[in-house]
Amino acid sequence: MGNRMERRLLAFVAVALLISPAYAEGDAARGPIAVIAAWSRATGPGMSVGAGYMVISNLGISADRLISVSSPVAERVEIHRTSTDDGTVRMRQVTEGVPVPAGGTVEFAPGALHLMLVQLKQPLHAGQSVPITLVFERAGAVAASLSVMPMGAPPARK
Repeated sequence: MGNRMERRLLAFVAVALLISPAYAEGDAARGPIAVIAAWSRATGPGMSVGAGYMVISNLGISADRLISVSSPVAERVEIHRTSTDDGTVRMRQVTEGVPVPAGGTVEFAPGALHLMLVQLKQPLHAGQSVPITLVFERAGAVAASLSVMPMGAPPARK
């Protein structure tokens, strides 16, 4: 039994060491939750919404759930999921939260799960860093920032 526990601990440490260099601007961690490669695209003048994307990684041994997100640059931040049904693209707000499995990741990407920054207080500009706060059932509040890419930029990868 001890040997199995040691192997799990070593595996956890190895994963943590592998991804730890990724914690540059736009990345954040709190306890076992890590927000990696968080980004958005610039918005044009007068646009009232923006989108946010990231990878949430749970390095812990207990599942967690993302329950809300906020940002000082928007009146509210909603979690949305895009799906295609019979050739029709639909975007729906996710109100039940987003499960983040123990030892797993959840990707927020264009055309899939994503954040909607609603009623932007000002346009998002390329090069800007947008603060966000993600709230999890177990981990609590995790501060991160979205690196704003130029309009039309391909999905950010680190």
